[in-house]
Amino acid sequence: MNLYLLKFRLIIYGLAPLLCLGCASLVDKAGRALDGSAFAEKKAAVYRTAEGSGETMEIQKMRNKAGEYSIVIIMDKFPAMKIRGSAPDEQGEFQFIARDYLGGNVHGWNEYRLELSGPGNLVLSETTAMLSVPDEIETVGISSGRIRRYDTRITGTDALSGLRNRHERILAITEWLNSRENLSALNSQKEFEEYWKPVLFPEMVLNKKRPEGWQMESDQWVRAEDIRWNTSYTRRVFPELLWDIRNSGTMLRDWEEAVEWIYIEYEWSRIQELLSRETLFDRKK
Repeated sequence: MNLYLLKFRLIIYGLAPLLCLGCASLVDKAGRALDGSAFAEKKAAVYRTAEGSGETMEIQKMRNKAGEYSIVIIMDKFPAMKIRGSAPDEQGEFQFIARDYLGGNVHGWNEYRLELSGPGNLVLSETTAMLSVPDEIETVGISSGRIRRYDTRITGTDALSGLRNRHERILAITEWLNSRENLSALNSQKEFEEYWKPVLFPEMVLNKKRPEGWQMESDQWVRAEDIRWNTSYTRRVFPELLWDIRNSGTMLRDWEEAVEWIYIEYEWSRIQELLSRETLFDRKK
């Protein structure tokens, strides 16, 4: 790769987190305004985790135009994700409906609805709420979505196909990442990116951040997406399922365009473990 192009890429990647500060909320508002969903439901009540209860979460009781209620669970650690459920009955039982995702990047955004299945329990009162999820939440599949890439908006079956394919790749990547070692100390998306990017893409980081011994004298290389990929490193480190994805530059595109999504899938089992605990919320609205 041209030296100046590499320096430019590194500068852009370094600035990207700063450029995307607040992206999730801005993109969320823009996306909801486009499809009219911003006007389709209103918050009837808002509950936030009580002080000292650990991870910060919010439960929103929503009411649509027809007067029907549902709930939305939001986690501060994952601003691009909303977990939706049906309205709880008199005993507090409800059903998970979907995981909505809307994540932005410097080139555009990805939006999808991933259907969920499974029971939960949410007891609401005038001043508090108590949430617990006794069973595993089943992910069914992506049922709808949209993509924006630069000035191009992709919708319908093309968007659905692209999002489903990306989802399969992300699941394969995060399954491998989680199998490598227990990294419970990665407490934020920033820490996740700082740790894993040099492992996934040593070609794209500074020398001092590259894994020791990542390059050997006899290594073979291939050019894709204007980058020379060390295919020998790919074979030494990654499972065969991921070889073509990395060597073609597809893995890098997924990382650049949907790292929030990758982080959510990486943390999904821990998200479910968090939801399984009995958590107390205080009413804020």
